[in-house]
Order: sequence, then C-alpha cells, then structure tokens
Amino acid sequence: MTSTPLQLYFVTAPGLEATLCEEVRSLGFHGARAQRGGVSASGGWSEVWRANRAVRGATRILVEFASFRVVHLSQLDKRARKLDWGAILKPGVPVRVEASCRSSKIYHAGAAQERIETAIREVFGSRVDDDAPVTIRVRIDNNVCTLSVDSSGEPLHKRGFKLAVAKAPLRETLAALFLRQAGFAGTEPVIDPMCGSGTFAIEAAEMAAGLWPGRARTFAFEQLATYDAGRDPGVSTQERAVPEGVRFYGFDRDENAVRMARENAERAGVTDLTVFKQQPLSALTRPEGPAGLILSNPPYGGRIGNKARLAALYRAFGDAVRRDFAGWRAGLVTDDEKLARATGLSFAYQSAPVDHGGITVKLYLTAG
Repeated sequence: MTSTPLQLYFVTAPGLEATLCEEVRSLGFHGARAQRGGVSASGGWSEVWRANRAVRGATRILVEFASFRVVHLSQLDKRARKLDWGAILKPGVPVRVEASCRSSKIYHAGAAQERIETAIREVFGSRVDDDAPVTIRVRIDNNVCTLSVDSSGEPLHKRGFKLAVAKAPLRETLAALFLRQAGFAGTEPVIDPMCGSGTFAIEAAEMAAGLWPGRARTFAFEQLATYDAGRDPGVSTQERAVPEGVRFYGFDRDENAVRMARENAERAGVTDLTVFKQQPLSALTRPEGPAGLILSNPPYGGRIGNKARLAALYRAFGDAVRRDFAGWRAGLVTDDEKLARATGLSFAYQSAPVDHGGITVKLYLTAG
C-alpha cells in the first residue's frame, strides 16, 4: 500500500482548483491536475511532508493508499480485513473513520464506516475514536471504494499564527489563492484598507519572504507508520530578500482589529515587513514606493451589516482608488456583484464563485 508513487489529493474550495493547481505545479509536484474540489498529484512520502508545509492554498492533503471495486457490505468487510493496515497506521495511535457513498450499490455511509472501523479494530488493534489524530477517509463512488489517509490533521489554514481574529475572518488558504489570482508574486506592495485581523497583509508578507506556511505546526503524518523523522528534512530554507521599499499594509477603523493584526504579524515573524494602522477608509493614501495591489475582503450583506449602508462603503473604496492609486491594481472579495459595482471601478477580472464559510463569493479585480 505504501509503494511509490502515491496519489496525493490537495483539497480546496470549489472554484479555486485551477489556481491551486498553478501553485502545486510551481512547487514541483509531479502530474498536478485540477479536479472538482481539489488537485491531484503524485509523489512519495517525503513529498507528502513537503506538501503540507509548503503549499499555501490547500485545505488539507489526502493520500490514497487502497482502491478496489465493491458492491455489497460483506465484500467491503472482506477486503478491509485483508489490507495491511500496519503499512499506514502506527500501533497505539487512535484512528477516526469518515465515509461517503455516491452512485453505488453500497449507499449507507454509516454502514460502510462501521465495516472499516471494525476491520481496523479487530485486524490491527487500533482504537477508533472521534477525537483521534489520524483520519481514514472512505469514498465509495460508482462502486469503487477508495481509502485515503488525511496527512494534515488540523486544516492547513491553521498556520499557528493568527490566534486573534476579527469578525468573519478570511481563511489564510483562501487569501493565498486570491492573492495569486490577483497576480501577486511577492515583488510589489499590498494594501488592505479594511484589514480586520490582517490576513491579506500577513499572507502577502510571508509569500514575499519565502516563508513556508506550515513552518510552525504539527501534522497528522507525524502519527503515521510511514513517518521517519530521520529522513524528514523539515522546513527548507526558502527565505529571500523582499525588494527595497516593498511593504505590506493593513488599515482598519477598529482599533482592536489593528491590535490583533499586529499580534498576528509578530507571531508570524513578519513585523518588519508589515505596517498596521488605525484609520478610516477615507484617510487611505498611497505610500511611497512602487505601485502594487490593493486587496480587501470588506463586509458584505450576507456576512456582516446591511447592504443598503454598505453601498456607501464600497463607493468610498472606489473613490480612494481613483483618487490616489493610479497604476495600482485594486481587488475585493464580495458575495454581491451590486456592491462590487458600487465602487464605480472597471473590473477586468472576475473569479469563479468560491464557497467562503457557506457564502458564495468572487474576486473582482481591476487591470491597474
């Protein structure tokens, strides 16, 4: 079950698959291909370790270790008992099992989950626990059962730095992919005039400095039989110098949000690259230095506030861009095209719809 190459599956929010695929390819993962809900690629266990630490846009990384045709529960039970669970699971480490069924003769996910749990307990001897650090995912689709292990554990947006959050925070994984969609490559300044807890500015600073997102957290793969700490290179030194005069700015009228953003930036080690300041949108002015990107995740009616009042906020965003940011690209993430149009800006790019905590949003971006 552990022969190379393994099939890796990088999970992301639907609508961001192509953008994540670009990132996965840029990091040298073999055979990267966008699929619904994620990106598939291949590699050995060392690539699994690197993927969890280095990929910014994935929610989690699954590793497929078995696949077989199955049409009834007794057959699933028999096949599960023949698997070499010890090639994946470590003795004494509890396991959690999640199952899903689609377009198959086995249609009861709970029954399928129970069969796999029983096989793990009785054949391998592991304890099955809902709070276990290792999760086995069972997918039965068109009568083919695929078993994968979640190599990430906690979702990958949990970098370990953003402990303080404002209202309706944007996940770091989404921020990284929206920055990539906006053309950010780490060589230009970024401003978020409604920064909340600072996600866009901090993520941009980390990208510019070459800091791996998973450099300071643990992962489920460390609890697997396949993990060898002696062969694990850990976090590679990819840090690079940020161009002179390029900084990453976050502004917010909420003093508490600015305080949280500063604390998050300090934990992430990017205090020297970021500037956070309390100020209203009307006070936004262009900093000295090269043109860059203005990118924000402002309030929207489906998330925070009243849309009738929010239209004025979006108009103020557009006014600030036109007033003082000639040559800059400007983008915002929102669930309402009418609010985006209220800016009066001419958007050259509109992303595919993306699920953000149950709300469908898009990135709107000007050409600069």
